[in-house]
Amino acid sequence: MTSSLSSRRIRWPLPPHLADVAVAAVVALFTGADAAVNDPSHRQADWLTWLLFAGSIGALLVRSRWPMAATLITGAACAGWALYGHIGELLNLPVMVALYTLAVQGTRRRTLRAGVVAAVVSGAVSLVAGIDVAQPQGAPLLEMLWPLVPLLLGEVVRGRRELMREYEARAARAEADREQEAERKVHQERVRIARELHDVVAHTVSAMTVQAGLALDALDVKPEVAREAMRQVRTSGKEAVRELRATVEVLREGEHAPRARTDPAPRLEQLHILAEPVRAAGVTVSLHLETSGRELPQVVELAAYRIVQEALTNVIKHAQPRHVAVSVAAAEGRLLVEVVDDGAPGRPRGAEGYGLIGMRERAASVEGTVEAGPVAGGGWRVHASLPLEAA
Repeated sequence: MTSSLSSRRIRWPLPPHLADVAVAAVVALFTGADAAVNDPSHRQADWLTWLLFAGSIGALLVRSRWPMAATLITGAACAGWALYGHIGELLNLPVMVALYTLAVQGTRRRTLRAGVVAAVVSGAVSLVAGIDVAQPQGAPLLEMLWPLVPLLLGEVVRGRRELMREYEARAARAEADREQEAERKVHQERVRIARELHDVVAHTVSAMTVQAGLALDALDVKPEVAREAMRQVRTSGKEAVRELRATVEVLREGEHAPRARTDPAPRLEQLHILAEPVRAAGVTVSLHLETSGRELPQVVELAAYRIVQEALTNVIKHAQPRHVAVSVAAAEGRLLVEVVDDGAPGRPRGAEGYGLIGMRERAASVEGTVEAGPVAGGGWRVHASLPLEAA
């Protein structure tokens, strides 16, 4: 939009100083021709006429740089012609060009001041010089009005230019806002992708690491236990690949990629999948899910699932507990999630990484909260409260 507005603006094809020379040459052509021929009953052109003419044209050569000075010089020359008795229809052309430039490059206040001064001076000159000399076709009132014409024209042109600049500035601001919004969305999408990949990979890989360690320890002593642990590693790996594939398919929806599943988001009914690798690591896991048959919002259900997943991941990585209790229940318009283990005291779960941060972000995405901390007698408790109505 900015480029289109700029292309529609009317610009001089010449630099300012060359444009001043071109304008001065055109004005000199018409004004000089008018100054050379005067009414036989009035004073003819002489050295003073041409001196005033040279001053006016010279002032126009610098009108872009010093518009006020050019206006004063051309105005004085025009008044000098009238007072000297030299009449002409185009002798006021230099001062009109200067007044136009003054209005275009100035402000509205300066234009008003210049208009008042020019009208008063023009009227006074017409009274002193005489109506026949100043304006053979009209009264002094007309002499007061003609300086206002170039000022009004310049004011209109300046206003239009300011309006076009404002349009360009608005278009530039709008474009900058769009770019900032796009960058913000890209950042949010990156955070969401990182969160999804962390939730999918961290839990499974942590469980696989524990199971692989168990297999190594039992390989020579209890080969059956080792084989069972490796089978669980294979199962966990397949599950991780399945969830990663589902996540990638969701992320590629914007590219109209085919989806192998109509709803790849995990549900709370699948919590037993999260418990299997924890049980395989030798930890007893009890699950309690109570939604009273209520249909839960998918975003809340996904947040609860991921919070349980992260909490169990931290249990495997940090706690070495004997028992973990997972409870998810809907009550009074909220979904309450609680994961409690009896692991070693003084071992913060996920405090050194992004686990607790990820759980809090998950809860905050649905306007919920997460609390985590040690429990009396040892162990760790994660409690999340997720509002259902807000979601």
